[in-house]
Amino acid sequence: MTLAAFLLLAGTSFAQLQWPAVTTTTKPWTRWWWQGSAVTEAGVAASMYLYKNAGLGGLEITPIFGVKGAENSFLPFLSPRWVEMFQFTLNEAKAVGLGIDMATGTGWPFGGPWIGAEDACKYLTHKKYDVAGGTTWSQQLEFIADGFVRTANGKPLKPDQLKDPIADNENLQALAIDQVRFPKPLKLIKVFAYGENGQSMDISSNVTNGKDIKWNAPAGNWKVYALFEGLHGKMVERSAPGGEGNVIDHFEQKALDNYLSKFNTSLAKTDMSHLRAWFNDSYEVDDARGQSDWTPNLLEEFSKRRGYRLERFLPDLFSSENTDTRIRVLHDYRLTISDLILEKFTQPWHHWAAKQGKLIRNQSHGSPANILDLYSAIDIPETEGTNILRYKFATSAAHVAGKPLASAEAATWLNDHFISTLSNVKAVLDKYFIGGVNHIFYHGTNYSPQNDPWPGWLFYAAVHFHPNNPFWKDFAWLNQYVTRCQSFLQAGKPGNDVLLYFPFHDRLMEPTARGGMLHHFDGMEGFDGTPFEHAASWMLENGYAFDLFSDKQLESFQTADGRIQTGGAEYQVIVVPQLKSMPLATVRKLYALAQQGATVVFAGHLPQNAPGMANQDEVKAFFGKVMQELTIENDPATGIFTATTGKGKLLVAEGEKLADLLKAAAVRKEMLPEGVKSIRRIIPNGEYHFIANTGNLAIDQWVPVSKKFRYAALFNPMNGEAGVLQPRLSKDSMLVHLSLRPGESLVLQVSDQPISGQMFPSYVAVGAAQTVGKSWKLAFVSGGPKLPQPVMVTKPGSWTELPGDDYQYFSGVAKYTTTFARPNTKTATDVWKLDLGKIGESAEIFLNGKKVTTLLGPTYEVLIPSTAFAAKNTLEIVVSNSMANRIIFLEKSGVQWKKFYNINFPAHKAENRGADGLFSALKWEPFSSGMLGEATLTPMLNTLNTKSSIKGK
Repeated sequence: MTLAAFLLLAGTSFAQLQWPAVTTTTKPWTRWWWQGSAVTEAGVAASMYLYKNAGLGGLEITPIFGVKGAENSFLPFLSPRWVEMFQFTLNEAKAVGLGIDMATGTGWPFGGPWIGAEDACKYLTHKKYDVAGGTTWSQQLEFIADGFVRTANGKPLKPDQLKDPIADNENLQALAIDQVRFPKPLKLIKVFAYGENGQSMDISSNVTNGKDIKWNAPAGNWKVYALFEGLHGKMVERSAPGGEGNVIDHFEQKALDNYLSKFNTSLAKTDMSHLRAWFNDSYEVDDARGQSDWTPNLLEEFSKRRGYRLERFLPDLFSSENTDTRIRVLHDYRLTISDLILEKFTQPWHHWAAKQGKLIRNQSHGSPANILDLYSAIDIPETEGTNILRYKFATSAAHVAGKPLASAEAATWLNDHFISTLSNVKAVLDKYFIGGVNHIFYHGTNYSPQNDPWPGWLFYAAVHFHPNNPFWKDFAWLNQYVTRCQSFLQAGKPGNDVLLYFPFHDRLMEPTARGGMLHHFDGMEGFDGTPFEHAASWMLENGYAFDLFSDKQLESFQTADGRIQTGGAEYQVIVVPQLKSMPLATVRKLYALAQQGATVVFAGHLPQNAPGMANQDEVKAFFGKVMQELTIENDPATGIFTATTGKGKLLVAEGEKLADLLKAAAVRKEMLPEGVKSIRRIIPNGEYHFIANTGNLAIDQWVPVSKKFRYAALFNPMNGEAGVLQPRLSKDSMLVHLSLRPGESLVLQVSDQPISGQMFPSYVAVGAAQTVGKSWKLAFVSGGPKLPQPVMVTKPGSWTELPGDDYQYFSGVAKYTTTFARPNTKTATDVWKLDLGKIGESAEIFLNGKKVTTLLGPTYEVLIPSTAFAAKNTLEIVVSNSMANRIIFLEKSGVQWKKFYNINFPAHKAENRGADGLFSALKWEPFSSGMLGEATLTPMLNTLNTKSSIKGK
């Protein structure tokens, strides 16, 4: 540093280069399956020791279906013995230092044997009759339900083989009932008559004996609609012993209250001080035959909320023709259902937990409701899957509402059973992080007795984060990576710029494609090809940081200094995709925000009308009046109309103009190389950028930062290296040099303040690669079916290529060892790059008895200081492969390891299904395992001529 630069900085405060603190919450958690709740004190204590040492921060207890042969150990859910084990688990977790969440029930959704017909989920059906006026109409009004049974295990059952209610049946674990309807008369709710001149009347009072009607029809032709209420029949899915039974009515708070009363009573004397949160899995009531679309109070709730009687429009509601009136009534019906899920289920459940001092974690997706509103009403929104735009619904709600955590059910199905690697898992975790998730829950980890034969107790989904999985040895390394990432991603506030309006009402105004009255919301499902989906996808791919928002969330937004304040974050601009309709209240609020100073962008023509039956023409009239009062400028080059109002403005352009609109609004854009994605967090005096190379090509180049800062530092969350960068500064921009191999990720800190610390190194090759070792000893450390004999090989390769079944079918841990002289080069060298080529699947590296690192893939390279090499060196590569080869052996040997009740044991891909339709590895060949090629050393020189700085915590 020059003297002038030193004097310039002498009075400047510095930001210290440091990793954020590690907490229980920054560590990853896992869903902890209690199969049959067959847990013991010794088993829980032993398991928690393994989980803690693997770097997990907490467990979510979810009781689930049991294991065949362990029936004597089953603990019925919420029984006195179950409650004792729950208390022991809470106490043990507190002592060990693991957090605990708990599913509010077994399996999913909420329900159980104490939920009777009155509180169970329901559906609506009807019969229509033509009645001539001036006659006395007598009719027996009856609707017999179609009887059927759906089972999770695919075994055929008929209703007459079961007792009603289901809870009275024996062997419910073996029956695995997912849905049942008994062929019996449905409850008659109401009867309405409709005349040809628009008359309507309630003639329900003419019904006697619950089904017989006698009515003197006035003159004219009449259509009579009889409404019937049926039990939907959905049972708790994947339920544990003692949890089998009806799913609740999510639209009626009394049903929820009666459901939760069981917990109040059973856990009244339990010390739950160490329980952090209650959990609810995705809605999933309607992944069955028919929809749950009714609750007994719906007609009254509809009238109260929509301002008119639904009964007046039953012919439109049930019409097979999608007239404008039908679509509008259907919108209002759906909106009422959405309101009820929020107000009668989500909010009361949250209130119940809050009275205990507990949080709630919820997967709101799949509901026939505005899931942004549901996610906003809880403490920890949780997503799942593999699509970033799906994640956006949960993470946006967290950002907009100021919730510090957004969680994910992670790695549920990455591939088929037993073959997903830790590298595969890391790739999907990085995707979650980019999508805004900062609280990972693996899916999941089974409780399994210590003496149970390998592979132990398993859940039907993959990946198996289980101590019996060979990758468990290296699992802690992945968890250390996740912990470091989440320590950054849980810091500060979200750094997104754009608020994208969620066109919920447009979707409510669309007919269903496959029958049924409701739409269900789960990411972009139902929005494919719409302007909304196009805008979200385009911004994601083009470096614009955005969150979604709903009409209800919008109500609380404010504008200050030209930025939109949501209560959880600040945003630069609101984007409204092209719409068919928008509620008048939303239109008025957007205009008010613009008057206060906000920039509101309409990527398409202005909304023309309101959804539903109310205020249909007032939206068009409102905009017509407003636009006459505003000064509007048109840019012929871009086609953008700018309307100034108050302190802010409206930007409007039709067609593919989103890029021009965002440029006109001066929205920042990250200019990252192809395949590289990022997300920002705002911290005092700067930002954190999590950056991941999701592509297949390495990058090594200068990359611009969208906002000009003066100082930068880089953190490698995989190996713990960190250091200060020397950015390139120009008048308008800041550039930093990034080197990212495929699958690699970094955290960039940019700051207005100088950052003190050593420089982050930048290495270049200064010589050719040299092959390591002339021969290798291959020894098998742990695993099975049995440990093969050690063997010498001239060069490393897959152990499955060695002769004999012991090698072919081995799953576990093996060690490759070689010795070699100190590597030499004619040029100065700071480090040597050890390149292992390809590994099946993860590798721990030791040089001269000291651990160097763990490599998870997809690239297997590490830099080793030159000073670490001696005159003679011993290199050990300790490799863990997958469970697959040993599973193949079990399958071919006829071992019955698939011993689970309920859904025992599905394949993810059709080609991996056996004759019984279940998972089978019989067609598999052993997967390559171990070191799959030669190792090389390449001399490297640090162009900054300094060593890396501090290691992460």
